[in-house]
Amino acid sequence: MTTINSTTGQRNGLKRRSFLKGTATVLGGLAAPAIVSRSALASSGEINVMMWSDYLPESFVTAFEGSTGIKLNFTGIGSNEEIINKLKATGGEGFDIVSPTVNRNLLWAELGLLQPFDMTKIAIEKVNPAMALGEKHWNFDGTCWVPHIWGTEGVAWRTDLFTPAGEFPSYYDIWDDANAGKTMGRGHSMLLGLGLGMERLGMMEPGSMWAAYESPEKMTEVWTKVIEHAIEKKGNIKLIWNDADTQKNGLLNEGVIVGQTWDGPPIALKNEGEPVMYRAPVEGAMAWVDGMSMPTGAKNIEQVYAFIDACYNPEWAGEAIKTHGYNSPVLGADAYGGEIYAKNFADAYPGDALANLNAWPAEAPWYSEMRTEFTNKFLSA
Repeated sequence: MTTINSTTGQRNGLKRRSFLKGTATVLGGLAAPAIVSRSALASSGEINVMMWSDYLPESFVTAFEGSTGIKLNFTGIGSNEEIINKLKATGGEGFDIVSPTVNRNLLWAELGLLQPFDMTKIAIEKVNPAMALGEKHWNFDGTCWVPHIWGTEGVAWRTDLFTPAGEFPSYYDIWDDANAGKTMGRGHSMLLGLGLGMERLGMMEPGSMWAAYESPEKMTEVWTKVIEHAIEKKGNIKLIWNDADTQKNGLLNEGVIVGQTWDGPPIALKNEGEPVMYRAPVEGAMAWVDGMSMPTGAKNIEQVYAFIDACYNPEWAGEAIKTHGYNSPVLGADAYGGEIYAKNFADAYPGDALANLNAWPAEAPWYSEMRTEFTNKFLSA
């Protein structure tokens, strides 16, 4: 097994019903109002952005810098932990915008590393209200988070080398002896996926993996069973990935035929003509929303609001989803995604897949610590 040395953060905390309502609204192609971008008023300066590695395609950066005259300095990351650790090390200095996932609010609430936005300067009405969760869940003396990108974690495969047993693949395909030495996943979330697969196969009680979020005692009970099975099957795993590029490389160059992945990287490969498919598994894809937050040490405040305004431009957001393969909460963005985006979405979520999404619960600090301990036990076994 090849291990990429990094940890990657978990995503989202929406209730399923709210998330589905939001998804349906976004996909409904609501007409967006004509845009007079406030970012056009910002005419110079720079902005330091720390964001997930594939979220800012060239089309967006070019449009933003050309329209505003603001130089965008980008630092790519592959995990929520990486964002937190970098800001802890600098005391909140060095970056103007960071991109935490919505379900990490309980971790950020105690850190004191974010400052609230002036919401009068943000056109929050341009995004799906079901995903505008900052005021409710990230209100640390003011709203400290606004939505940016949403997506899922599910199963990707090489269409020339692997065929699911039915319309939907399974998380357990990654661990199945039939695919030994040809699979990949991310440390902690592939263990969650394994548990969901074990539930479906009758190896654990249904609902066990989500019940593990309730208390340390329940987590110990559930994850001990998962880790025992994971260690038994560890030899079947070819690659542990940590970011978008390692997912792509696994499918293209490392002999991986099926893996648990984010939606964006395999869909980007699919758009490039590679024999790759991404789909929500039979157990349900894991849904998340990544956002934008302003560290306490942010220096380029005017440019922060210009950047958020650009992200909420439906045309620019629509062009971006063509490239990175994720989805936008911006109303009307899908109308600019084109036919390829619409087809990819239909391929990823056929039938009742959207009704079967699993929104990641809010993650308490104790859960994060215990999950890391269990994950390290598996990786070092």
